[in-house]
Amino acid sequence: MNKLNVIISGGGTGGHIFPAIAIANELKAQLGDSVNILFVGAQGRMEMEKVPAAGYAIEGLWISGLQRKLSPQNLLLPFKILSSLIKAHRIINSFKPQLVIGVGGYASAIIMKAANQRNIPTLIQEQNSYPGITNKMLAGGASKICVAYPNMDKFFNKSKLLLTGNPIRKEISAMQVNKADAYAYFNLNPNKKTILIVGGSLGALTINEAIKNASLLLPNDVQLIWQTGKNYYATAATMASDVIHVYDFIARMDYAFSVADVVISRAGAGTISELCVVGKPVILIPSPNVAEDHQTHNAMALVNSNAAILIKDIDAKIKLMPATLALINDTDKCATLSINILSLAKPNSAKDIVAAALALVK
Repeated sequence: MNKLNVIISGGGTGGHIFPAIAIANELKAQLGDSVNILFVGAQGRMEMEKVPAAGYAIEGLWISGLQRKLSPQNLLLPFKILSSLIKAHRIINSFKPQLVIGVGGYASAIIMKAANQRNIPTLIQEQNSYPGITNKMLAGGASKICVAYPNMDKFFNKSKLLLTGNPIRKEISAMQVNKADAYAYFNLNPNKKTILIVGGSLGALTINEAIKNASLLLPNDVQLIWQTGKNYYATAATMASDVIHVYDFIARMDYAFSVADVVISRAGAGTISELCVVGKPVILIPSPNVAEDHQTHNAMALVNSNAAILIKDIDAKIKLMPATLALINDTDKCATLSINILSLAKPNSAKDIVAAALALVK
């Protein structure tokens, strides 16, 4: 194969950006210098920092989504779309991609539309069990659609679908951890059961409030690793003790997952994909503040396979801690959840997506 030029587009949130970078890394791992990769994102969004930090070039489009509430920003949207489409065609003229991969987000809609107009093969990677508006709009022109959940033919053309799962961080997919090192890293007692609470980079207020309210009721044989996010850390840090270990950010999530007996988490697509590979009993509290309530759909895909427990955000302050303590003391339930969530794991997702992508240009 001659040198392959690939555009990868999408972003706005880590849930779009990190799978995109994982796909790029796998392309590089397989093809080395025989592939050129260019990212296309939205100006002012997270990808404009994260992608260069990962070692890739990126072009930014002047684009944003339609505001759900009345906003003067919506008046600019037609001009943003036109401006971005013109720039997208310029990027294609200059870079000359043989393949365009979209992972969702506003920029993805523009560059994928431009690629479709040029009859350039396109691949969509849909992370959620309920597709976003962008990917539903683009599906008709896509050459291949890689999905993370079964039964997606109710949204997309079945002949285009490939069940690949979501790409996850290499330190999780290839997790090999010495547990003694992990216990020492967090200063934990290996004779106590460990609950891991993951609130995301900014934090999840409801989860943090639920843990704060119940932290004084912990039994003697239970300890917490509590990742609060940066917005809640100062408050939670005042409750730190020998059994409550508080962090705004956890650099070694492989260590955290390895020592956890039960995990409490939101239900973002990337997070769920990692939890499936890790195979720990999990309680999911879907965020109510996401488009199309996709976190609830993600969580229900696991619940329907008896692979997770779901607690609604509105119920979390009252129900979360009692449910967690009941689960951590129910050995049979923990074992069942672990077996079932592991059965949903797709640890080779990035390789499978890249294989599907390369098949489009052979």
